[in-house]
Amino acid sequence: MNRKELVAAIAEQCEIEKKQADEFVQCFVETITKQVAKGDKVAIPGFAKFARVDRKARMGRNPATGETIKIKASRKARITPLKALKDAALTGKVPASKIAK
Repeated sequence: MNRKELVAAIAEQCEIEKKQADEFVQCFVETITKQVAKGDKVAIPGFAKFARVDRKARMGRNPATGETIKIKASRKARITPLKALKDAALTGKVPASKIAK
């Protein structure tokens, strides 16, 4: 599913216009991105956790030569799927919608 398909699915599910759904998706992504960039963790129960991970410099080993090398410090984005999402992906069963109609 790409962004256009996601926006269409949200618009249909929530019975709103595609333009509103697109604005929602854009705001959602921007908000999570800003918070993670600041170093805050974002957790959406039943979906995923988003976090910035700062890795310290460390010593490693070149697997081809066995030579010891220095690995410089780095920063990564970590996205961890939570139990409900993992269960849905593994079983193929989607949990009931909590959206009131």
